[in-house]
Amino acid sequence: MDLATDLPICATCGVQYDAPRPDCPVCEDERQYVGWDGQRWTTLGTLRAEGFHGRLEPEGPGVYGIGAEPKISIGQRALLVTTPGGNILWDCVPYLDDDLIAQVNALGGISAIAVSHPHFYGSMIDWSHAFGNVPVYVHAADEQWLGRRSPAVELWTGDTLTVGEGLTLVNGGVHFDGGTVLHHAGGENGQGALFSGDILQVVLDRRYVSFMYSYPNYIPERPATVRRAIRLLEPFAFEAIYGAFWQTIVRTDGRAAMHRSADRYLRFVADPAHPS
Repeated sequence: MDLATDLPICATCGVQYDAPRPDCPVCEDERQYVGWDGQRWTTLGTLRAEGFHGRLEPEGPGVYGIGAEPKISIGQRALLVTTPGGNILWDCVPYLDDDLIAQVNALGGISAIAVSHPHFYGSMIDWSHAFGNVPVYVHAADEQWLGRRSPAVELWTGDTLTVGEGLTLVNGGVHFDGGTVLHHAGGENGQGALFSGDILQVVLDRRYVSFMYSYPNYIPERPATVRRAIRLLEPFAFEAIYGAFWQTIVRTDGRAAMHRSADRYLRFVADPAHPS
């Protein structure tokens, strides 16, 4: 498979662009940042030459984390969600090589890609091409952030979209207007799973999630946006919540964890005088 090994990838956020440019709009936005050493670029070819390699490990029942070693950009991992009707790649990473493609194919390949928000676009078009130009689902509210255009990108609108049997994208709108999560009704052996990227960020105390407009710059999300997201997720059952980074997973009673996290967050945001 011929991949775009020479296209620029922002070294800070990991987003691939379709042509060289002096700036990375994703990093210049207030939800991200330009690296302290200034704007830096790499390519897929450079990463391979520097000895980077893929990492694929189980993260849950029928769920595999995909990333790179050493860590690239902010260190997120994608998730391969395996289902009888076809596998979906949730979120994306900048790195891809022939060995990683072979490992994913051994697990059944990829039928579609869905991405939570622009920070996790990575090299999603290369990933699509590597698996037969599968569709890449991006919410239309985030179209302006696309670094690389392709017919494979399917912009969707509205609150929810079904992308397979028991697979539903939900536009919670947290972090970005197009901020999306994936619900898998058959996940966790039929108890349901929510794949949230950092739209609902699984925090270090993995009994909770949090909601931020900007994580690196510590800008809290607006209460009305959080309330809307919780309302949209209310109809869905899920035992686990899979966050954006390795092992950031709420393993049990995920739906209750979401509710108590939202209650706590809104209590502190709405009432700054509340005792800590």
